[in-house]
Amino acid sequence: MIPTTGRDFGRAAPRRRDAPASRHRAVSAQARRPLSFLLFLLPVSRRQRLLGPMSRRALRRLRGEQRGQEPLGPGALQFVLHDDDDAEEECPQQGPGGRRARGTGKEGVRVNNRFELINIEDLDEGPVVNGGRTDCPLTDTVASGSKRRPQGGRTATKRDGNVADRAVPPEQSSASGKLRKKKRKQKNKKNAAGETSEDGLEDIGRILERIEDGSGSRRPGPPPLSSRKHVLYVEHRHLNPDTELKRYFGARAVLGEQRPRQRQRVYPKSSWLTTPKSTWPRYSKPGLSMRLLESKKGRSCFAFEHNEEYQQTQHKFLAAVESMEPNNIVVLLQTSPYHVDSLLQLSDACRFQEDQEMARDLVERALHSMECAFHPLFSLTSGTCRLDYRRPENRSFYLALYKQMTFLEKRGCPRTALEYCKLILSLEPDEDPLCMLLLVDHLALRARSYEYLIRLFQEWEAHRNLSQLPNFAFSVPLAYFLLSQQAELPEQELSSAREQASVLVQQALLMFPGVLMPLLEYCSVRPDAAVASHRFFGPDAEISQPPALSQLVSLYLGRSHFLWKEPATMSWLEENVRKVLQAVDAGDPAVEACESR
Repeated sequence: MIPTTGRDFGRAAPRRRDAPASRHRAVSAQARRPLSFLLFLLPVSRRQRLLGPMSRRALRRLRGEQRGQEPLGPGALQFVLHDDDDAEEECPQQGPGGRRARGTGKEGVRVNNRFELINIEDLDEGPVVNGGRTDCPLTDTVASGSKRRPQGGRTATKRDGNVADRAVPPEQSSASGKLRKKKRKQKNKKNAAGETSEDGLEDIGRILERIEDGSGSRRPGPPPLSSRKHVLYVEHRHLNPDTELKRYFGARAVLGEQRPRQRQRVYPKSSWLTTPKSTWPRYSKPGLSMRLLESKKGRSCFAFEHNEEYQQTQHKFLAAVESMEPNNIVVLLQTSPYHVDSLLQLSDACRFQEDQEMARDLVERALHSMECAFHPLFSLTSGTCRLDYRRPENRSFYLALYKQMTFLEKRGCPRTALEYCKLILSLEPDEDPLCMLLLVDHLALRARSYEYLIRLFQEWEAHRNLSQLPNFAFSVPLAYFLLSQQAELPEQELSSAREQASVLVQQALLMFPGVLMPLLEYCSVRPDAAVASHRFFGPDAEISQPPALSQLVSLYLGRSHFLWKEPATMSWLEENVRKVLQAVDAGDPAVEACESR
């Protein structure tokens, strides 16, 4: 085929109305006409580097070809994919009348969407030419490059090999070579990926076998302390007393009358500490907020703040308290329904009048008001947020939590009360302004959280000396003993817990001998004559105690004496009391060590 000059090339181009994009390409092609004859001698790749990306129509004109003039075989539509997408060449198939013929045979490739040709491997499954040679050089290239051709295609290619070599330009042969390399690389990648995945599966199988062999006879133990949660971590699902009551009595008994009808259903703002009620006034910000003071060593210090409007309400509240008239606080709450101190003070007045339901409702409203003012970074459950009790703005939150905890304990929700106790203790654990360490053991025993009490004692004994407190000295061995009574644990753990309980209760009796006789009196148990007449547990032991220690003992026995009334617990205590008396009579040095402590 003789290449045409730029002038003949322009005459041979058919005229048609172009879109703006194609018109721009045509203008760029007209600017290249003087160099078309020289550029035709260059390969396609170098020609595109010099001229930039060109459209298919411009490439066809540059080669001197026209659309629809090539003789094609019936039912063949062939494509060649080069490295550059702009260098793709299409050999369309047209029938009589300018329409494309629909090939029904297996030899042709029917394409309705040109993007289906992205997968190159699909093009190699069938022959490229319809059993013979076509004048389109690109089809011959694909036919000669395919690896899965039938035998007939091979013979036809051998016969016409010389003609194909003459007709195919060098740039197309290089493109077909690149196509073969790409196919080989893709197959190599697939094989390598399959081998690596098989090797990975084998390695995983070996690791699992080693783990099973190494730990097949071992029982999984408790997780390490580093992976556990903070000892003061609060579980927010246990902050709702309805959750505990549902577990005791069922959802129907708890929410039977509280379920609103479908038409009267209200969706208040959700909170963790309280559940807003429909009888409460509509919430409006009373001027209470919280800010972050500092954050260091994984702990964040916060503080409540009052704006000018809240400070004016606070002055009115102080004046109402000085008047000694509760109705003045009621009038103040009508204008400021979510003033925290007024709600807490009125709650005490209702509690004195034995209106427990109203008192609890006012405390919940105060907690809801303070929870709506929380800082976005303030977390109730993490155990790492601090509130300084010495700030007057923060004390209202402490008092509201403590009052709510006492109401929950009286209501019969010790598990929820334990979470509130942990929350108060986590706000300032070093100072413990409300002395939660004197109450947390009692709530843990009532909630049957024996593991938590033991863990708290183990982690805090080193730096807080919890064994010096009579409540921890007697509650921890009781927790070990009650834990040994559970049948779900293995026999080895039950025996070790029983031994640990006996050792700790003996140490507690040696350190605090004045606890035994009041405890037996609270439990309505008559002591043995040998015990009552012995000098170690006699009246002198109780009289010689310091006043502070006597106060701590009376607080503990007043709260937790009923936990010792069980027959199994009392017999276990009697057994250890006899062992202590034997050690005292024998002059054991452990007695002097406990007295010195």
